Amino acid sequence: MTASPKKNIPDYPGPHDALILVDIQNDFLPGGSLAVADGNEILPVINKYIKLFQARNLPVVATRDWHPEDHCSFKKSGGIWPDHCIAGTEGAQFSNELKLPSNTLIISKATDSDSEAYSGLDHTELDDELKKRGVKQVWVGGLATDYCVLNTVKDFLHLSYTVILLHDAIRAVNVHPDDGTRAEKEMIDNGAVPLTLNEIRKTIS
Repeated sequence: MTASPKKNIPDYPGPHDALILVDIQNDFLPGGSLAVADGNEILPVINKYIKLFQARNLPVVATRDWHPEDHCSFKKSGGIWPDHCIAGTEGAQFSNELKLPSNTLIISKATDSDSEAYSGLDHTELDDELKKRGVKQVWVGGLATDYCVLNTVKDFLHLSYTVILLHDAIRAVNVHPDDGTRAEKEMIDNGAVPLTLNEIRKTIS
């Protein structure tokens, strides 16, 4: 019987790695206008990943929805979502519990009224900024698994980045049952490597 191949689990982030935090904004957390169930549970885990990258002076990137008031995704504009993450509002701000470094690269997306832009790479400068920094591998976590995380990961894979999917630092909207599970399978089937903190062989100091 042939043994299953082992996942290529990194000891810890290397010199060509970046941490990508997807849309950890108030409107996607409990109490927000488009809250992801248990979305707040990822915050302590995300902060540990941040600490891991900070200790090695590696890039931390935070994407955010930064919508105009008439964004096409809103129900009042014919979309499927309630108003959320309108630029400059409290709902669009990152959670106060998120310990972002002062030098975090912030990427605003979906800033045009007529563009959904679920991916952090859709009409943004993210790819160019990562290439400037020599990044080849990205560690991706955030909200929500079945929308912005999924599309961001797919775009990274399409651009030939190696993608580490932070399995313990994502949560799904689940508009339909098991959307999150299906999204995780799609990402992994396309080449993303799932990872949890417990699987990193080196401990975080």
